Amino acid sequence: MDSPFRLIDLDHPAPPPTRAVHDQVLVGVAARPRAVSDDFDVLLTGAADAPRPWVSCPDPNATARHIEETVARQPAAAVTLVQVLRVGEPLPSSDRLLIESLAYSALQGGAGFRAWLATAPPRAPRPARHPVRLRRDGDRLTVVLDRPWVRNAFDAATRDALCESLEVAAADPSIARVELRGNGPAFCGGGDLAEFGSSRDTAEAHRVRVRRSPAALLLRCAAKVTAHLHGACVGAGIELPAFAGRVAAAPNTVVRLPEIAMGLIPGAGGTVSVPARIGRERTAFLALTGTTLDSARALCWGLVDELAPAASS
Repeated sequence: MDSPFRLIDLDHPAPPPTRAVHDQVLVGVAARPRAVSDDFDVLLTGAADAPRPWVSCPDPNATARHIEETVARQPAAAVTLVQVLRVGEPLPSSDRLLIESLAYSALQGGAGFRAWLATAPPRAPRPARHPVRLRRDGDRLTVVLDRPWVRNAFDAATRDALCESLEVAAADPSIARVELRGNGPAFCGGGDLAEFGSSRDTAEAHRVRVRRSPAALLLRCAAKVTAHLHGACVGAGIELPAFAGRVAAAPNTVVRLPEIAMGLIPGAGGTVSVPARIGRERTAFLALTGTTLDSARALCWGLVDELAPAASS
């Protein structure tokens, strides 16, 4: 069986082979960016300020080895990620959300996720009575994630409450602006790990994910939504706000997609929203490396639209 990882040195004089199989993560490295085919999942260069789809890094070969190690540890998740990104690229966003959810549910039943789950320390749920707070001021609706004691970790109750809020925003034409914020030290630290692995029926989990989808609702009202980020924006904490028509980030904002290390892929819409802003190659880079992106680089890449001080929620 072929390795799930393939590295191509694009500075080699021989022309790089095109993709022969669809179950590999294909990474290209070059001293300087150049025009290449769209077969590659990640493109790395040592040149500074490389244009999209390239990623600048001090040592491209070391970064490629890091990706190779990630793929070796979680081959199913890594290959599924790049497959979802490739296949979804020409499709409507609604179809891409379906593909993401199906793939996520498949991985929930996989050995990689179960192995990660077996080593994860147990966490007790710390729910909120009202995990999302609403405030109406004229034509503006402010939606605030409000579980600051867990950095607004995204649990089922928060998902359902956010859906209810966004349904109002999408259905009410008198609401012209929606401000999406997070209370406390971080906008959202990602999925609530206390709930990870709690669903034993992954088919039903897919059905629920599609029926109660904040991502789908954000697509409907994106033009009037501004997301205000600060602190840690991990997993769902960047996947959902990336759907917003405008994203403002405080200087202390940091972004990360950690799901591959868990044997999963982004499952809150991130394979749709993040590539729409930065391209599938840079999305794959973020997910496969687990790199933390600071606010300045997020702005440079277009993942956020402006830097602004965090305002009180």
